[in-house]
Amino acid sequence: MSRFWNPKIRELEPYVPGEQPKMDNLVKLNTNENPFGPSPRVLQAISAETNEQLRLYPDPEGVQLKKTIADYHGVQPSEVFLGNGSDEVLAHIFQSLFQPDQPLLFPSISYSFYPVYCRLYGLTTETLDLDDDFAIRPEDYQRPNGGVILPNPNAPTGRFLGLKDIRRIVEANPETVVVIDEAYVDFGGESSIPMVKEYPNLVVVQTLSKSRSLAGLRVGFAIANEALIEGLERVKNSFNSYPMDRLALAGAIASFEDEDYFQRCRQSVIGQRDKVTEGLESLGFEVVPSAANFVFTRHPDHSGAELARQLRERSIIVRHFNKPRIDNHLRITIGNSNQNQALLDALEDILKQG
Repeated sequence: MSRFWNPKIRELEPYVPGEQPKMDNLVKLNTNENPFGPSPRVLQAISAETNEQLRLYPDPEGVQLKKTIADYHGVQPSEVFLGNGSDEVLAHIFQSLFQPDQPLLFPSISYSFYPVYCRLYGLTTETLDLDDDFAIRPEDYQRPNGGVILPNPNAPTGRFLGLKDIRRIVEANPETVVVIDEAYVDFGGESSIPMVKEYPNLVVVQTLSKSRSLAGLRVGFAIANEALIEGLERVKNSFNSYPMDRLALAGAIASFEDEDYFQRCRQSVIGQRDKVTEGLESLGFEVVPSAANFVFTRHPDHSGAELARQLRERSIIVRHFNKPRIDNHLRITIGNSNQNQALLDALEDILKQG
């Protein structure tokens, strides 16, 4: 440890991202990337932007992208906030909208970046257990707090909480901000964005990394009322006035302009998820109902860590979490049909060997 570190940094346990291994003939099903490439219109837009204009700073406000997102979701551009991936958007939310004098509430099995941000920004937390079926219990979030954040669908479980229950949580917390993190909502959930007009304390966060196949561009956004967006803009402009580069802005706009491609890819992932679920269940796995582009599964007779190890030996990478209650589960990204079949064939072979 460096003696020059700020003492606060010594206490941090950074978020560990999903592994990006360099292996031949790899079937990579561990980081929830989309198995299909970006829209051809996205690639054309990025290519058109690679010119001498790169010597100039991008639009610090991302005006055209904000308008594109606002038009798509039926809100005003002033209700849209942009960031370098939804993780940056979330970081600004943690810093600017959650209150330090009461605990932030979120599920005990959830996105593991949340507790990292809490430590970084000095927020106290209260994590709330999921029920026996890994579902969020809305009644648990009706207690004093400095804010609430929920992934919906939840990660790593994939379970979706209906909008009626989201509404219950938002209405129970009129004095604090409720954030719904919708990174996976396009794969089977219903967005809370229309509710932003009703509730001044609601923030909805989305990303283009998953359903729009743009994890490499790092584009995220939040939608909320203007007062909350102004708070986020204050933090952003005190941190990095230019979070979105020219290529990301151009590619993101083009992705919203190719709705047919988006819908085809989204439906293909959903169809493959159904096939993977059926295949896993036929092998004796228990699969949590998923509205995401992954499944959360366990085999009652086999260790999750051991299954992950044996899959790796076959050049198939899935995500294993060595954490209480879920240490026997695997989170498996939905790949293309060939990748998914390779996974199921490998698991069948492993189970046959005992």
